[in-house]
Amino acid sequence: MTALVRRDRFDDFFPDFFRRFAGMPRLAEDVPGEIRIDVTENDKDYQVRAEIPGARKEDIRVSVDGNFVSISAEVRKEKEDKAKGGRVLVKETYYGSASRGFSLGCEIDDKAVVARLEDGVLKLTLPKREGAGARTIAVQ
Repeated sequence: MTALVRRDRFDDFFPDFFRRFAGMPRLAEDVPGEIRIDVTENDKDYQVRAEIPGARKEDIRVSVDGNFVSISAEVRKEKEDKAKGGRVLVKETYYGSASRGFSLGCEIDDKAVVARLEDGVLKLTLPKREGAGARTIAVQ
């Protein structure tokens, strides 16, 4: 069975495509919802760098299950522009959640994971579990 989706505007089909040509800002830069990650690997561990601007360390949750890593966060942004008389003219505020999950090639030693938040960037060190690497089996 095919699900039907209603589109109110033509650019809903290709929103980033049309915004790029129109010079409009991307919605993902203005509101929470997307966690961008970089993952690198060496022999002993994975290094993950996740951008979560507007999140405090108390609002970030990282979970590891085997080789699956999940990152979720409550994100807040508050900005006020005040006139000289002290009246608030513009107040741009948002509050929402963002999450991201991904699988890695090896199982993670969840007891040795290290997580640090620095300037809106979550840095994870995910050690590979001993003996969890792939091995080649000889066919007889």
